Amino acid sequence: MTNAADPQRLENKWDAEHAAAMSESEKLLYRSNLLGSDKRITNYGGGNTSAKVMERDPLTGAMTEVLWVKGSGGDVGSIRMDGFATLYMDKLNALKALYRGPDFEDEMVGFLPHCTFNLNPRAASIDTPLHAYVPRKHVDHMHPDAIIAIAAAKDSKALTQKIFGDTIGWLPWKRPGYELGLWLSEFCAKNPTAKGVILESHGLFTWDDDAQACYALTLDVIQTAMDWFARETDGQAAFGGAIHTSLPEAERRATAARLMPAIRGMVSGQQHMVGHFDDSDAVLEFVNARDMERLAALGTSCPDHFLRTKICPLVVDFDPSAPDIDATLDGLGDAVAAYREAYKAYYDRCKRDDSPALRDPNAVVYLVPGVGMITFAKDKATARISGEFYVNAINVMRGADAVSQYQGLPEQEAFDIEYWLLEEAKLQRMPAPKAMAGRVALVTGGAGGIGSATAERYLRDGAVVMLADIDADALTATADRLAARYSPDVVRTVTMDVTDEAAVASACAGLAVEFGGVDILVSNAGIASSAPVEETSLELWNRNMAILSTGYFLVSRETFKLFRAQGIGGAVVFVASKNGLAASPNASAYCTAKASEIHLARCLALEGAGMGVRVNVVNPDAVLKGSKIWQGEWLDQRAGTYGTDKDGLEKMYRDRSMLKRSVLPEDIAEAAYFLASDLSAKSTGNIINVDAGNVQAFTR
Repeated sequence: MTNAADPQRLENKWDAEHAAAMSESEKLLYRSNLLGSDKRITNYGGGNTSAKVMERDPLTGAMTEVLWVKGSGGDVGSIRMDGFATLYMDKLNALKALYRGPDFEDEMVGFLPHCTFNLNPRAASIDTPLHAYVPRKHVDHMHPDAIIAIAAAKDSKALTQKIFGDTIGWLPWKRPGYELGLWLSEFCAKNPTAKGVILESHGLFTWDDDAQACYALTLDVIQTAMDWFARETDGQAAFGGAIHTSLPEAERRATAARLMPAIRGMVSGQQHMVGHFDDSDAVLEFVNARDMERLAALGTSCPDHFLRTKICPLVVDFDPSAPDIDATLDGLGDAVAAYREAYKAYYDRCKRDDSPALRDPNAVVYLVPGVGMITFAKDKATARISGEFYVNAINVMRGADAVSQYQGLPEQEAFDIEYWLLEEAKLQRMPAPKAMAGRVALVTGGAGGIGSATAERYLRDGAVVMLADIDADALTATADRLAARYSPDVVRTVTMDVTDEAAVASACAGLAVEFGGVDILVSNAGIASSAPVEETSLELWNRNMAILSTGYFLVSRETFKLFRAQGIGGAVVFVASKNGLAASPNASAYCTAKASEIHLARCLALEGAGMGVRVNVVNPDAVLKGSKIWQGEWLDQRAGTYGTDKDGLEKMYRDRSMLKRSVLPEDIAEAAYFLASDLSAKSTGNIINVDAGNVQAFTR
């Protein structure tokens, strides 16, 4: 049995006392979440679980058998009760009379809604017949690496018999669907004592009439495979042994920071892509290995792996023993173009009369010897998950090739999965991408009121954001709040002093590694000071200029380098101030530095236009709410300048405006959103005043 004493062993987490009061459907949920909590058991979104449960028919009041099965697109690790489809078993059995054979199995999916129990809106997945026709109450279908290594081996059937005897059977490759469901039913009828089956190039099915026993069985079958591989491969050099040595971690990240913006620019033709970098031990072992290129060219085996990683990865021409990143970058364009042509040729060879149109022909996975793996996708979560799936594929290749010979899906079968009409219909049902999907934003002063409001505005429309701030504690609190609301995938942070040249360069390199590049810079880091000119020290003057002028220059310079490397344009938004246009008493250092910001933006608009980079300015005034610069001496100083107290200052600013309205961080965020979005695609060198009206700050 499995236990937690050895970290290499799967842990049986079933709590019988906790589960005792559960219904059968609740036990299904419990089992599913436990199985999905360990990625050695199944990958994200992969696998299915089911239970056949007696339920009271809401129409007749009679008890009837109902199949509860994970719905289409769900993830067993995070599924909730509403993630399961529910179908009448008698109606599912009646479908057999309508089946016209393998050439017509896709049409059976259209009948599944007619089997729905209790008007459940959750769509049933293509795997529903696989669960329905196994004559056991509880069924698990998992995608563990150790099992798929058996399933993807050339002599998969013999290995299954050798490892499991007659306990676990074997079925040849068959695309998931109605026919495979009938195959499973026939297997169970002919092998009544079997406890499960391995599907070639696919995964594992296990079953039992008790929920806890089914869970334990699934773990034990997987553990048996893991133990067998551990014994058989002990002392072996994986993938033919290493022929490259990994660069030190800092050099790996520096190399990725140079490669990723270039790749991002090349693959963002149809939509902006977001990148992910992985230099884990498993990845480095593979990219450094003698057999890496041979195995990578074979592609992945399990359909779940393949759908997220494409037909095969692109191996980047890089020699870690004599690293020449400039030479690699020089050849990268031709390599990406060659991959596209090869993908188009694959499409042309395999397409059928009714195949969907050619999709994005760019690679998803990029393997770099000595450095790691880069993945690009339409959003950060997908890029990360694609990388995780390729790590699963690496683990499968390691096992299968060590004990036999690894084989990927046959090309035509791979194509038929990738361009499956049912898969295309699922893609067409997905909601349209948000306006900023795939965009990467860097927001300085990100922990303050304006910075965090701007970041949230971008996140709400699908962007990913790196928050930069000098205040580490406030930065962490802001990031935690945004990550909880929008997902940890889409928020990153860097503690950065904008006046520190090295820190700015490091932050932008980190941005490139985390997300692949940048599309939007919001330069918002701020300081405020107030003093009569004769009381303004040189230190105070220099501090204003360093943060509000030099800092904006340094961050802009580094992001311009990324913009140029990508070649897909971009947007810069400076958060300046009304004081950059309209002078105020006792604030010469602040007003002068803000004026410098505005003129720097004009200069950058001239330089950026040629590469499609727009540079614009938002001029706020008197944004007191949530603003860090109003929390210290500046508040007292401005209150003193205008002869009021702290409580009266906001009212004074509101009353002096033409519109008599307070200006909030969210108002500035809307302007920053507009200037970074496609809504202002033909605007550069402009200023938007968000000050409730101040005639002295009119730009003309």
